[in-house]
Amino acid sequence: MTALLDDVDFAGRTVLVRADFNVPLATVEGVTKIIDDGRIRAALPTFSYLVAAGARVVVLAHLGRPKGSVVPALSLTPVAARFGELLGQAVPLLPQVCGDDVADVVSKMSDGDVVMLENVRFDPRETSKDASERGDLAASWSRLADAYVGDGFGVVHREQASVTDVARLLPSAAGRLVATELAAFSQVLTDPARPYLVVLGGAKVSDKLAVLDHLINNVDRLLIGGGMAFTFLAAQGYDVGCSLLEESMLDLVRAISGRAAELGVDIVLPTDVVVARGLHDTVSATVVPVNAIPSDHMGLDIGPVTAAAFSAEIVSAQTVVWNGPMGVFEVPEFSAGTRAVAMAMARSAAFTVVGGGDSAAAIRSLGIDESAMSHISTGGGASLELLEGRDLPGLLALDELVEPTLSSTHPPLKES
Repeated sequence: MTALLDDVDFAGRTVLVRADFNVPLATVEGVTKIIDDGRIRAALPTFSYLVAAGARVVVLAHLGRPKGSVVPALSLTPVAARFGELLGQAVPLLPQVCGDDVADVVSKMSDGDVVMLENVRFDPRETSKDASERGDLAASWSRLADAYVGDGFGVVHREQASVTDVARLLPSAAGRLVATELAAFSQVLTDPARPYLVVLGGAKVSDKLAVLDHLINNVDRLLIGGGMAFTFLAAQGYDVGCSLLEESMLDLVRAISGRAAELGVDIVLPTDVVVARGLHDTVSATVVPVNAIPSDHMGLDIGPVTAAAFSAEIVSAQTVVWNGPMGVFEVPEFSAGTRAVAMAMARSAAFTVVGGGDSAAAIRSLGIDESAMSHISTGGGASLELLEGRDLPGLLALDELVEPTLSSTHPPLKES
């Protein structure tokens, strides 16, 4: 069984914490700024607890996909600065991922101090497919610390040195964020209040195929929007014009629809859509029924009739999970459907879970009250894999401890 923070006495111990601070950045007039600090804010309960407990905290995190090379644009410098502001104390960023200089700094930390190592993905061993290479990097980190806390939910579906390998070398516990994520998804996967409704969007059916296949066995109703809806519509014989269409998925979609019908699960598709000649040709944007999409137009959002119908379904359910936008919400002319779903989620009395990724980004960018949702996940890929019913490596690793010899500097960790 996974240990939680409250199960361990961290006072005076050096603790490695894997966080997911992979936040979106933008450079304006030569200054790199964080666009959305939601993932940093979500991790604060874990770090505040450890600081108050007198731990010496070493943060492991990544940014982007530098592919094992040092990419200055993906430095964690702005992340460490913002994290320190939110935590209320200085968080120095060490310019290395590991090594003697890191060990020297960590050895001089005081209780309650927090430092962050540079982007762990600057080291090719972090994401290596070779377990021995990952293990070598993990071993260098494990020599710094007495314990490990896994709190990067957005990466728990990855087999990586900072996620899985180091967790197997130190006494480990799940952080507050991971525990909260697991509690929310456990509720919707094992004992959802009914009616249980899932809203799926995003670009491709292929990205959600495993989710669809798993959910069919448990959900009462599926609402399908976004680009993936056009493959479902095409499978029913509609002409979808220039809309995104995965022709290779048509037979699978028909099979899923057939199985849903056998199980009594309703799959609800758009009845009207917003179309345009192209993503940037907003002048041509218009609303049409799904049986009247012009051959030279593409669907870029659900229409107002569909948005109203989806909203009514959401507010009448008892459990709602939403993963994937209803359209290209980044363009105002194609954001109304996503906004309608988000607002319905916000005013629903149901247990509402937003499955991370673009859905969470949409809520923040559209100014929807986050506190109105029961849970907003910080992990798009991880939440999808949980919904698929898969075991996640980073969670399994927290239960696979091989007890090491702890540093003689401190007494053994005391489990309560």
